[in-house]
Amino acid sequence: MDKKNLKGWLYLLPAILFLGLFMVYPLIDVFIYSFEEGYNSASQTYYGVGLYNYSYVLHDPYFLQAVKNTFILVIFTVPISTGIALLISVGLSSIKKLKELFQTIYFLPYVTNTLAVGLVFMILFKKTPYTDGLVNLVINWFGGNSVDFIDGPYWAKMFVLCFYTVWVVLPFKILILTSALASVKQDYYNAAQVDGTSKWRIFTRITLPMISPMLFYLIITGFIGAFKAYSDAVALFGTNLNTAEMNTIVGYIYDMLYGNSGGYPSYASAAAIILFTIVLTITCINLLVSKKHVHYE
Repeated sequence: MDKKNLKGWLYLLPAILFLGLFMVYPLIDVFIYSFEEGYNSASQTYYGVGLYNYSYVLHDPYFLQAVKNTFILVIFTVPISTGIALLISVGLSSIKKLKELFQTIYFLPYVTNTLAVGLVFMILFKKTPYTDGLVNLVINWFGGNSVDFIDGPYWAKMFVLCFYTVWVVLPFKILILTSALASVKQDYYNAAQVDGTSKWRIFTRITLPMISPMLFYLIITGFIGAFKAYSDAVALFGTNLNTAEMNTIVGYIYDMLYGNSGGYPSYASAAAIILFTIVLTITCINLLVSKKHVHYE
């Protein structure tokens, strides 16, 4: 190894040690815990090794409910939030006056505390003995019946959770896409306008291909973020998510470790490995799809 390569590895050594200590080692440790049956964290003992932990988790109705909630959250929030962010970013890019002001306004939810935003959403949607909430007032104004979005039917609670998640992730996506749109060379647009190309064709043939790497990045991180959702549900429905039927996979893992049913690190580890496998599989699928649809300059 020559001096140049050695110097490069020395620069990378702190990052490698950090990743190995705080990412690789815990992942290996969790993988081992997931096969240790009846693990006792106090005595550091277990009575067997096998697949029982995975079998228990996969047959646990609370985990199955958490998987269902998480997948609904992923399927709806990722494409909707990305699409809305793209529309808003295109609109912001076309604004000349007060552009910075609008960008700041759209970015405000990103720097606002998640629990504070959740409290606001509870006030908007929660039905109490004193008021039906602002959203229900609007529904009633259009002739509809009031709905308890926080303690009512499952579909109503899931709607609020999806709505809240989209609201929270929008600012970051708008920021990234606005920057991506600003980086597209104006020469492409000038040439298309000289040829008399329609705005829709310019958008689909120039804008989208040019910003496709950023779109792909947002989709990947959106999937990962949605699969890790937990604080969003807590902000809206409290910590007893199993009773509310609004738990997520990460919430289930936390409950197995520290919640009312806590003290089962082996079950939590098995659930964590299942989540890791799901996220890794979807990420690999996205990477394969991106090879055909993502264009790099």
